[in-house]
This record gives sequence, structure tokens and C-alpha cells, in this order.
Amino acid sequence: MKLRLGAAALVAALLCAAGPASQPKAGFSRDQVRAWRVAHEGAIVAELADLMKLPNVAAADSDMESNAEHVRAILEKRGVATELLRVEGAPPAVLGELRAPGASRTVIFYAHYDGQPVDPKQWAGDPWRPVLRDRPLEGGGSEIPWERVSASGARLDPEWRLYGRSASDDRAPIVGWMAALDALQAAGLARTVNLKFFLEGEEEAGSPHLEKVLDRYADRLGGDLWLLCDGPVHQSRRMQVFFGARGVTDVEMTVYGPTRRLHSGHYGNWAPNPAAALVSILASLRDDEGYPRVPHFSDTVRPLSAEERRALAEIPDVGEAMMRELEIVRTEGKGERLAEAIQRPAINIRGIRAGDVGSAATNSIPTEAGASIDFRLVPDQTPEGVRRAVEEHLRSLGYTIVTDPPDAAARRAHPKIVRLRWGAGYPGYRIPMDQPISRAVLAAVEAGSGGPVVRVPSLGGSIPMYLFAEKLGAPVIGIPIANHDNNQHAANENLRLQNLWDGIEIYGALFARLGQLWR
Repeated sequence: MKLRLGAAALVAALLCAAGPASQPKAGFSRDQVRAWRVAHEGAIVAELADLMKLPNVAAADSDMESNAEHVRAILEKRGVATELLRVEGAPPAVLGELRAPGASRTVIFYAHYDGQPVDPKQWAGDPWRPVLRDRPLEGGGSEIPWERVSASGARLDPEWRLYGRSASDDRAPIVGWMAALDALQAAGLARTVNLKFFLEGEEEAGSPHLEKVLDRYADRLGGDLWLLCDGPVHQSRRMQVFFGARGVTDVEMTVYGPTRRLHSGHYGNWAPNPAAALVSILASLRDDEGYPRVPHFSDTVRPLSAEERRALAEIPDVGEAMMRELEIVRTEGKGERLAEAIQRPAINIRGIRAGDVGSAATNSIPTEAGASIDFRLVPDQTPEGVRRAVEEHLRSLGYTIVTDPPDAAARRAHPKIVRLRWGAGYPGYRIPMDQPISRAVLAAVEAGSGGPVVRVPSLGGSIPMYLFAEKLGAPVIGIPIANHDNNQHAANENLRLQNLWDGIEIYGALFARLGQLWR
């Protein structure tokens, strides 16, 4: 299978062959990129909105095929040679390649074109009908007619927000990349690195086939650096660069009581109550400050380096502002700042189920109780190590572990039974912040943003960064552009326009400056 060459690429090749007079000039001008963007704001937003009209839930195969073809067309419009990477049972990944004359480095930019499922009843409108609003919906934002956006010479307020599924997670970088290419071409500015664009189609489904894609197409995915363009900027609105991400694994836990509900007056204090047993287990996993209580859970945690601790100390403290925004008056972590807290492993109780509450409650002992738990892992923890520590802890509490619902024989043989259903998960990842490539990326992002950026040793969320490094042998760094309050994974997802504008300038700087800075 060969990369498909767009018409614009042929034009570019002919221009390169025409001689030195037609060659773009070296260097980067943020002002020139910004001037082009200002003149084309309406068209940029319209291109993103057009992509957002396509339903993109990964489980819908036909929808994902049309998404892949649409993304492919967006890339080919800029002369990017494209290919659809296929493995059985997965939406195609889109690979684009654009070489730069004389470049010795290749950088692969990652984003995903699929999105989270939607519940239309929770949205203010149709999730697949993009809407531009003059302020956040929660603040009474009013819809802006698209005629105002497409009007000749229209300027768009940078605080306007584009609403719709995947506006920020993760279609915005795709359009931002292409706008940066357009701006550099219009300004006659040269790219200093070869570019590859890798667009995954099932990230929001847990990337179950990503490893197969990386294995099968390793020869086409080679490069010197991966840049993951997914996630939000810092809560201070400053751009951030992250050099790692926490891993993740999860478990569904069920404990059992009597085989039928029992009157709590007649049988209370005698029949084991699974809800009470579950609460006791959960309290044994973590303390009130969020620190793990499970023995050996954190034995393999890699300490932060001195440079990483310096970076954490420089991150703006948004604790007070976030507490007001979220209407909480205390935080976990014994006074730790948010940036510090998310560098630690975490045990999160994401849901509990037992009996009924409110008007549906009955004075009875439930038959079973369940909890859903996710574990955030840091280097050098592994899902296998976490599973082993948790299971050893449960056995020390007297529990027999099963993987299927217990039958009568098992119930009679074991006084305390817990059923565990583990997810697969993956480990965390982190590279040093002071190595040459890290410094080069930071310098390029600063050139594009016009000021210092937030350096984050590890993102609090989980991204399988380790997989790219393990399979393809290249370092991985994250450069997100979405606003922190974008309602990611929830109803009324949105993108603040200034975040898209910032992204275009940063991508332009990476395309044009990274090869010069990376020595």
C-alpha cells in the first residue's frame, strides 16, 4: 500500500524543483502566522465545524469510515500524502506524511478523530450540530449565527466557544495543524522537520487495537519524536507541555451477602451485610487524604528528579480558583498543590452500588454490593503489580477471590467472597525534562506562545505514551491546546477559540523551528 499524494504535493514538488528562488525561507515569524490566521478565522472555524457534523463514536463502523475519509481529505488538501492503516476489527488509522527538503528529523504528531458517546437528552442541542456561542453555556452564552462567521472580513471574538462533540477532544488539533501549514506556506516560511500525522480512530474506546497497528505498520511509523496533541492546557490558561502521563487499570468489585433480601430488624446484626463489607474494604484501600493504604502498592514508584521538582514549583497555583469554581472548601493530599498531587499514584472509587436509596429504600439487608475502581499508575508501576498488591491485601482481610459469580458450594465453603473483574490497563511513562529534545520542544512552544509555558513532569490523566516509546523506540511528549473547562467527555463539550488560535501558532513554531533547535 502506498501513500496517496495530493495535488498540492505535486505543486510543492514542482516548486522545489524550480530552483533556489522559489525556496521558502528559514525561520519563524509568529506575527506572520498570526496575521494569516486573523485573515482566515471564519474559514478555520468553518472547517472544524464541518468535521464536527460527522458522528464519531468509535463503535459505529460506518461513521468511522466516513470520518477517516473526511480527515484524509483535509490532509490531502494541503499536499499531505495519506494512507489508511487497517487492522481487523478497528476503525482505520489515518497516516499522513509531508517531507521537508534538507530535514534530518521526523516528528509524528498524534491526535484521534473518534469521540465519546453522547446522550442527546443531556445536551443543550444536537451534539452533531456545531454551535458557536458568545460565552460559556453555563454563563448564559447566546448562539451566534453562522452568517456572522462567514461574512467577509469577519473577526471572531477569541472568547467565543464552539460547542459540539469532539470540538476540543480531539478534532481541534487536526484543523490546527493544517491551518499552521497554510500559514507557513502563505508566509513563505520553511519547515525544518519532516512531518507525519497519525490519527487514531478508537482512542475513546481504550485503544484496544493500537498495539496491533503500531506492530503492523512500524516501518511507516518510524520517526525521531512523537508529539501527542490531546488534552487540556493548564488551568491558568497558559500552554503546557507534559513529559509523561499516568498509566491506568481498573477493577469491578462485588461482595456477597444472603441470597435474598432480609428484614433488617429480624436479621440485622446477624446476617452479613455486603454494603457494610464493601465500605470496609474501600476504606482499607485509601485514607481520607487519598494516599494508598494497600501494602506494597507504591513500592516501585520512581521518585521525581530534582529538575522535575523544580518544574512543579514553577507551575502556577490554581488551587484557590479551582476550589471556588468547583465549590469545595477542602482538598485531599495534606496541603499538596494540584500539580504535585497528580504526580502520585491514585486509587479512585468511581462508583458504588448496593440496595436502594431515597424513596426506593427498604429496611432490608441487600444481597450484594459492588464498586467500580480505577487506579492511576506512575512510573515504574505496572497493572500486574497493582493487581497483585490489591489481591494480596484482600486475602489478608480474609477474602476468597473469584472471577465468576459464586455458586452455592462456594458460598458455603468461604465466609467472605469478593469477585474481581480486572481491566487490562497500561503503565505510566515519563522522560527527563532536561534532555536535548525536551529543551528543544519547550523552546519551540515558547516561540509559538510568546512566553514561558508550564512544564509538567506527568499529566494527571492517562494516555498510552509508553506504547509508542516501547514499540517504535522514540521519545513521546505531550502538547495539548484545549481549554481546561471544555466539558471533555461530558455533555456540551466546547472549544474556546483563543485556544485554537494559540494552537495554530504553536504548531507553526514546531514545524518551522524544531529542526533548528534540536541539535
